[in-house]
This record gives sequence, C-alpha cells and structure tokens, in this order.
Amino acid sequence: MSKTFYSLQFHNYRIWFIGAIIANIGTWMQRIAQDWLVLKILTDESGFAVGVVTALQFLPLLIFTPIAGLLADRMDRRTLLMWTQGGMGATAVVQGILVLSGHAQLWHIYALAFVLGTFSAIDSPARQIFVAEMVPPQALPNAVALNSTSFNGARLVGPGISGLLIAAVGTGWVFMINALSFAATIGALMLMRVAELRSLPRVPRAKGQIRDGLTYVRRRTDIVVIMAVAGVVSALGLNFQLTSAVMATQVYGRDVTGFGIVGSVMAIGSVAGALVAARRSQPRVRLVITAAFVFGILAGINALAPTWWAYLVSIMFVGFSSLTLITAANTAVQMSTEPSMRGRVMALYQMVFLGSTPLGAPLVGWIAQAWSPRWSVGIGAVASIVVALAAAIWAKRHWRVEVHYQWHRPYLDIDGPGERYARQVQAAIPQADEMRADPGHKEAGETANQDAPTDVRPDRVATSPSPAHSDPKADQPKAQPVPNQRRKPASEAEATAAAEEAWLREKYEQRRARGDESD
Repeated sequence: MSKTFYSLQFHNYRIWFIGAIIANIGTWMQRIAQDWLVLKILTDESGFAVGVVTALQFLPLLIFTPIAGLLADRMDRRTLLMWTQGGMGATAVVQGILVLSGHAQLWHIYALAFVLGTFSAIDSPARQIFVAEMVPPQALPNAVALNSTSFNGARLVGPGISGLLIAAVGTGWVFMINALSFAATIGALMLMRVAELRSLPRVPRAKGQIRDGLTYVRRRTDIVVIMAVAGVVSALGLNFQLTSAVMATQVYGRDVTGFGIVGSVMAIGSVAGALVAARRSQPRVRLVITAAFVFGILAGINALAPTWWAYLVSIMFVGFSSLTLITAANTAVQMSTEPSMRGRVMALYQMVFLGSTPLGAPLVGWIAQAWSPRWSVGIGAVASIVVALAAAIWAKRHWRVEVHYQWHRPYLDIDGPGERYARQVQAAIPQADEMRADPGHKEAGETANQDAPTDVRPDRVATSPSPAHSDPKADQPKAQPVPNQRRKPASEAEATAAAEEAWLREKYEQRRARGDESD
C-alpha cells in the first residue's frame, strides 16, 4: 500500500475511516442546511445571527473540554465515542422534527447548537486519541492526516448534496439524513476487533489532574506557540461557514446552490492539502508558522477576488493552506505529548483551536454586516500574517533559530533546536561505541549521565518533555552529576552500554529521517 494510505491496511482504522466519511458527509450537509435556515428562513440574511449559531456550537469547547480531556484519559474511549456519536445523532433528529413540523424558531437553533457543541466537546479529545489505539505509533501522522482527508473529502460532496436537497425537499430532511449518518460511526465502533486495539495508559482517579495538564503544557513552549498561532487563525480566519455564506450571497449574488459550490470547491484544496500531509512523517513548529503566514496571504487574495470565478479559484488554495496548518498543528501536538497526558493536552489544544471560534465568530459576523463581507475575510488574513510573524520572531529570539540563504537546494538552511538536538545525539553515539568496546571503562551509567547530553538519557524518555522546546535553553543541557555508585560487573556495563547505544542510534536515525521537516 502506498505511503499516502498506509494506515488503511489496519482493519480497525479502515472501517473507522469508512464510517467517518459517511458521518462527515452528513455533518457537512447539516452545516450548510443550518446556516441556510438561519440566513434565509429565520432571519433576513443576518450574518450576525449565523455568527451567534456558530459561536454557540463551539462555546461548550471552552466550558467542558478540560473535563472531556480527563474523561478521555480515564475512560474506555470506544465506549465514550458510542455515547457521544449517539447524542449528536439525537440532536439532529430533534432539529429535523422542529423544522419539518414548522415550529422551528431562532432560539431553538441557538439551543440545539449549544447541545450539539456539548456532545462534540466531549467527543473531540476521545476521537483524537482513539486514532492511536487503531494504528501503531509510526502510522499515527498518516492516520491523523487521513482523518483530515475524510473530513474534507466529505466537504467536497456534502455541501453540494445539501444544496440540492434543500432546493428539492427543504432543510428539515437534511437534518434527518445527518441523524442517520451517525449510525455509520457507531456501527464501525461495534464492528472493530477489540483484541487488535492498542492499549494506551489510563490515568487513575486523583486530585489535580486537570492542573497537571495545564502545568505540562505551560512548560512545553513548542505546544504553547502552536496553540497561540492556531488559536488566532481559528478565531478570525477559519470562519468559513459564515464568510462563504455572506460572500456568495451578498457579494456575488448567488443562491443556495452557489453557496454549496463554494464549500465543495474549497474542499478540493483541503483534500489535496490533507493528502500531502499524509506523506509527512513528523511536522514541526516551523511548518505551522509557515502555513499560517501563507494562509494569511491567500485569504487576503480571496477577500479581494473581483469576480465569482476568481473567488472560487482562490478559495481552493485557501483550503490547501488551511488544511496544511490544521493537520501540522494537530499531529505535532499529539506526537510530541506523553501518552498519559495526551487526552488533557489534546483537549486543551482543541479548546484553544475550536473554542476560539465563539470569540471570533460574532466579531467576524458583525464586520460582515457593519463593514462588508470582504472585510470579514480580510480581518482573518491580517490576523494570520501578524501572528505568524510574531511567532517567528519569538522563536528566533528564544530558541536561537538561525536562517541561512543559499543559491542551491535547500535554498533555506534552518538551524534550530531540532537540528542541534540531532547533533548532540550524533556526538553521543561514538561515546557509546567506546563504552561498549571497553568494558573496563568507568561505570557506563555514570559516564552516560555525566558526559552525554541530559536530554538523551534513556531513563528520562518517559518523563521528559520535548527536549527541543521544553526550555528556552534546552539545546545547551548541563551535565547532571550522579552519586558515586559501586562498580558494576563488566557484563552489566556491556549491557548498559549496548542499550544506551541502541537507544541513541534509534533517536538519531529518527531525527535524521526528519531532517528536512520543520521545527
């Protein structure tokens, strides 16, 4: 199987992927139907009302996500997902009944958007982590990218189908169809081979566990930078539900079919971005910052598009850059986090990334109504460029990133914490060779601990944060003296040296394989 679709060879992930595509198509159909219901039926083309619905749908992420992350670390994630998927399906049924019966009012949509957001807030961290149970660690970046492909592949066809169904039978039946689509994911969860799921550590009940997650993130400056960039871009730049609706209807005078076409065209770029991401082994911070900057430039071009066709072409590239940013940020955070902390960390990331929408959506909606629809897109473009430049300047100063320009490939030679860490590991390998060749050398464990870089000690693998970014001076570790111990037998020293060498070589090869990736 090709590298792009590597994760599909695993049975559990394969059936989950198929079920997710069906459910995602239904979700995109409902999004279009809900926005159209508010924009055209329940209000007189109020962009502000659409923004409020979007805000209420994402507001629970700010309220419940920390608790949801802890639940994801404690509970059986497969069972938890069955309940959350069922709850979202039930919400769609209620919404459909209200519309079909002619009793739907704007406050009903507001309330149901909040309920749906609550189930989604609980669902999100568990769904993010559950991917790691379906595939081995080396396939996780590919699986995360394919999840984005599934979501945006559904966006490619969902809005178009929704537009046709709205014109044919109305919005109510679209909600009912979405409710049925959740049966696909619940069925996939029930059909999984439980014995093949990979066991991840569950956190026993104890006090202060949410606070522990916050402390962990605060000490990881790489995760903080990613959250800051993703949060600003999400709040002001990723309100596509709102901006595409007002741009299509008010700027270019299109109807519901044109509104659906915008989502489908954007999904072409998004799917392309997700497929490219599926071939990337380990995205790092610099890719997130670069993607945010490029997204800002392309969004600015999209806001100024003079014609309908220019708007459609430019939004395709906006989709590509946005998916590059989203997938890189998600994978970088998840891959660099300890398994026992992953639920709480991913919950905090989702809270910042998705929960920032309630803060930005009403503002963007107000700008669309008070200024112009073009400025509702332009404000996100400006914010994305500014936050990307600010993050790059901060990283250069605090992580001492050096950028060198040259006339041959690679045209940019970037030397950052990741590259310095790789050199530290490479320098430590000959020492391990010497230890292995000379069993009579001073104690292997003491030698490794005193002379090798602190961050490459095998006994710290499970508890140390990311060595490159956990501290601004992480690339200059100081030797950590250890108490003198009794001299070990030669055989034990040999075994220790061999284990040290194997671990160092493995880490070096991983870093070297990712040498062309971003920090």
